Amino acid sequence: MTPSDLLDHLAQLGLRTETHRHEPVFTVAQSAPVKAAIPGAHSKNLFLKDRRGRLFLVVAKDDTRIDLKTLHEAIGASGRLSFGSAELLREVLGVEPGSVTPFAAANDRECRVAVILDAELMRHGRLNFHPLVNTMTTGLSPADLLAFLRSTGHEPAVVALPAPPASDCMASGGHPS
Repeated sequence: MTPSDLLDHLAQLGLRTETHRHEPVFTVAQSAPVKAAIPGAHSKNLFLKDRRGRLFLVVAKDDTRIDLKTLHEAIGASGRLSFGSAELLREVLGVEPGSVTPFAAANDRECRVAVILDAELMRHGRLNFHPLVNTMTTGLSPADLLAFLRSTGHEPAVVALPAPPASDCMASGGHPS
């Protein structure tokens, strides 16, 4: 699916979206100026696999700290999680690294990927994601995101993601270095 195909699909579903074009961004840090100009919550998206080869797309607010050591317990994965390769990402979700997005579920026609949405992210009125490429950002409501995902055959799980434990220094009121 191309970005144009995706935007057409969203419109055919009757979902209200707003898309902004911008310079390519590859990391959360690089995207800071873009995010500052676009209202709503922005995301980070982790393409993960468990030891049995099950695939997960974890979608969280961009500033969410996630404990990768215990995440498998929260999402029902088998054992520790690892990042899926760029090749697997292209094969299953049809996007390049740096363009991972829940909109890529449209390319996963076999529903191989379990979509996990962070409960904190879903509390925001507007959510922003790349529409399959990192040169645009499309915003929509949480309800419309759920409607889109369901239209692709994916029933997302909304989960409170585990945060990493505070370091001893931070727990005692210290400051990170």
